Amino acid sequence: MSSTLHGLLIHVIFSTKLRYPLIHDSWQDDLFAYMGGIARDHKATLLASGGIEDHVHLLIKINPSFAIADTVKLIKANSSRWINEARKVDGKFEWQRGYGAFSVSQSMSESVKRYLANQRQHHQTQTFRDEYLETLRLHGIEFDERYVFDEEIVS
Repeated sequence: MSSTLHGLLIHVIFSTKLRYPLIHDSWQDDLFAYMGGIARDHKATLLASGGIEDHVHLLIKINPSFAIADTVKLIKANSSRWINEARKVDGKFEWQRGYGAFSVSQSMSESVKRYLANQRQHHQTQTFRDEYLETLRLHGIEFDERYVFDEEIVS
């Protein structure tokens, strides 16, 4: 083949550190726009986004020149820097250490976009924790629930 063609769609999910409810509606759209710019800088395209106070969902068309981990790392690092420099929250803002990345076929992309757009309604009946564990199960990912989430250690 004379050129590389791709259509790699990834549904990425990550939460605020310890799932604290820090993402406010007043600046959430700006956050997603900023994330889209970071993705573009990494030759990726943010196709859709959604979330609530404690987590985000991104549907990203990933460039095959870069590892998914590198793209997500850049998005998380630069967006948390933006949140902190713009003083969007009291104290220091951080994302959780890990993330979930799930492949999406072109035929399912519109369904995923609708799902992301309806996060507010969805989370009136389901917690992020339950949603994330269900997503892992739906994608056939083996996991030990004890190690999926960072937990606050109180001594």
